Amino acid sequence: MKHKNRSALRRAIFASGIAACACALAAPARPWSDAGQSPDARARALVGQLTEAEKFQLIHGVFAQPDQAHNWPMPAGAIGSAGYVPGIPRLDIPGQQQSDAGLGVANPVNVRTGDVATALPSGLATASSWDPQIAFAGGAMIGGEAWHKGFNVMLAGGVDLQRDPRNGRNFEYAGEDPLLAGTLVGETIRGIQSQHVLSTVKHYALNDQETARTTIDVRIGERAMRESDLLAFELAIARGRPGSVMCSYNKVNGDWACENDFLLNQVLKKDWRYPGFVMSDWGATHSAAKAANAGLDQESAAEVFDKEVYFDAPLKQALAYGEVSHARLDDMVTRILRSMFAVGLFDHPPQKGPIDADANLAVAQRTLEAGAVLLRNERTLLPLASDLHSIAVIGAHADKGVLAGGGSSMVIPRGGNAVTGLEPATWPGPVTYDPSSPLQAIRAAAGHAKVEFASGDDPVAAAALARQAQVAVVFVQQWTAESFDAADLTLPNKQDALVAAVAKANPHTVVVLETNSPVAMPWLDQVGAVLEAWYPGNAGGQAIANLLFGRVNPSGRLPVTWPRDLSQLPRPQLPGAVAAPGTPPPATVDYGIEGADVGYRWFQRKQLQPLFPFGFGLSYTSFAQTAPQVTVRDGLPRVSVEVRNTGSRAGADVVQIYAQLPGNPIRRLAGFAKVTLAPGQARTVEVPLEPRLLSEFDVAKRRWIIRGGSYAIYAGRSATDLSAAVQVKLPAKVP
Repeated sequence: MKHKNRSALRRAIFASGIAACACALAAPARPWSDAGQSPDARARALVGQLTEAEKFQLIHGVFAQPDQAHNWPMPAGAIGSAGYVPGIPRLDIPGQQQSDAGLGVANPVNVRTGDVATALPSGLATASSWDPQIAFAGGAMIGGEAWHKGFNVMLAGGVDLQRDPRNGRNFEYAGEDPLLAGTLVGETIRGIQSQHVLSTVKHYALNDQETARTTIDVRIGERAMRESDLLAFELAIARGRPGSVMCSYNKVNGDWACENDFLLNQVLKKDWRYPGFVMSDWGATHSAAKAANAGLDQESAAEVFDKEVYFDAPLKQALAYGEVSHARLDDMVTRILRSMFAVGLFDHPPQKGPIDADANLAVAQRTLEAGAVLLRNERTLLPLASDLHSIAVIGAHADKGVLAGGGSSMVIPRGGNAVTGLEPATWPGPVTYDPSSPLQAIRAAAGHAKVEFASGDDPVAAAALARQAQVAVVFVQQWTAESFDAADLTLPNKQDALVAAVAKANPHTVVVLETNSPVAMPWLDQVGAVLEAWYPGNAGGQAIANLLFGRVNPSGRLPVTWPRDLSQLPRPQLPGAVAAPGTPPPATVDYGIEGADVGYRWFQRKQLQPLFPFGFGLSYTSFAQTAPQVTVRDGLPRVSVEVRNTGSRAGADVVQIYAQLPGNPIRRLAGFAKVTLAPGQARTVEVPLEPRLLSEFDVAKRRWIIRGGSYAIYAGRSATDLSAAVQVKLPAKVP
């Protein structure tokens, strides 16, 4: 019996040995290829296989288009766009094909001849939707297009707060409030990365003006920046988990953002525990050892944009001299690989293929329909009646298309540029109009009505046409772009005179704004209705017509405060924006004036009445909100509000919850929710509040702290249209 047992044991051992050998033979030769492992484990396994030369290859991207001025050819292997990091075939590391930007897949200088893409409306239009689902859908759309074009990195996720309406790049961002901006941009990032395309979040940090952006030093205290711009980034990163953070051009409190130890190491990587990598903006790197030690992981397009390629020979020398450790080099590479694994660049490489253009145009159209803001509607001029017999459409090339912003985010739209020959023709142009004609869409929606067009170049002729029509719809525009700020809030090319002439000729005048940001409207009281359409995107004409005729009920709410004039701003004169040629740019900008009280919070502090408040927007129906009911769970409040559609049309309302902390007179947005209701329908909306908006940032302890005490909670429809306060006591805690 014992002999039989020993034989059985030997057979079992022999069998297990064969199995072990088989398992060893079946084990992957490249453990980083095992998708069942965590991104961190895969990155650690792979970095150990790299030579030093290969590591340097990953921390330095090149410009992905030819540049004659710098004698720079198209890099081998690059598709052609903003940047390219060559892959390492022997280890199956894919290259990074990096494309601008957050409003669609850009094609700079038509480097990919004839390649067009779907242009989303501006970032402010998405922010005006107050709808995370709209933001996610837009991100997923552009991420999907990028993936099908062969790109795996999008330089998207703009979340710099609007501290000034003159900033020429406001259209890329998401407004003035950290909660709204962080939430919506976070969802856009999440949408992009759902398509296995790595997204950045940018421009980190406080790149809140274009004037002197490559030289200016932003001055602001730590608590103020933590509770404003940095909070927007913190929320966007927590929600979207971007693979990369793009550091900005400017200095912050004396150090360049891309070699700023406080921003990159202390805040981003230590306090927020960010696991991804930091890439520089194009031309934003200024050193080798200092930048690497401060937290920069990848230098972008240095051959063309930086003074030298810092993350090549200078960094190698710094390694040799012990100024930068080899452990830091490995950390840089590990972070890059970790993000590539986490988003799916290894396991789901881009596959060039057909794009569903109709479906993507529908996403762009829904974005504007959700984000256009009805600012004025006297005597219910809108929606336009179905029995109109004559309409005058005037101005802003509305017969051809709708305006887009300029710079690196500009998309060559489906159908091409609808209006050619405008200046500037070169960077940051060309001025581009997406080929979605409001005139054609209005004609289609107006049935048998006679719809005629005037260019608006001659205000007298435009007024004559308006006088003969039942309704006049005037389109006005303000083109802005990356690299410059507007001098003031005035519409260019004497468009104010055009609107005034048309309004005098026809009291039933509707103005449609295609603007970067708030503008002056000296004619506001003379017109019947105003619709802010921002930069409307590739299906903007159809969306505008749907809104004007009531096929879609406007539900956008302002993500920015609309000032009456420049005197209401923290800096009425923007330093350097209108300087004479040859004037030295400003050395600093003082954001400590408003600190964390950006936008509507500044207006509260100074007791100013804006033209339109943050959160404002009209509808073709009406809503009633009950007083907020507040309950406390685990030391944090949750707010319930019943919303009822009291009008005759279906529509959407935005419940906005503001909190006032003990001892602080400023109300801040702490939660929001958008709800769609049929006529007569009511729904109770429960809104959780963001703990960091109930907190103060304790600089000494380096953390958010709810101080505890009596908090005032308000519900309403804008920063100035609020319920009576509900007092609630909260315990002190660390959220």
